[in-house]
Amino acid sequence: MKNRLEELRNKKGWTQQELADQVEVSRQTIISLENDRYNPSILLAFRLAKLFELKIEDLFIFSEEVWHEWSREMVETKNQH
Repeated sequence: MKNRLEELRNKKGWTQQELADQVEVSRQTIISLENDRYNPSILLAFRLAKLFELKIEDLFIFSEEVWHEWSREMVETKNQH
């Protein structure tokens, strides 16, 4: 899922580690989020949005393409079991 995390973190002048410490995750989690390789839990999404004083939907960009990709993954996972 696309997000504005790196842009907003840079505006605050925070390192990835500083942001990670504030929301109690690893620096690797922040790196993965910024590189769109990881979708956050709802709890982490709320923490990040609150920290930046934004709504979740203003921090994370959810598109139809993301929805279709997620749906395909869910079907594939179900079919593997």
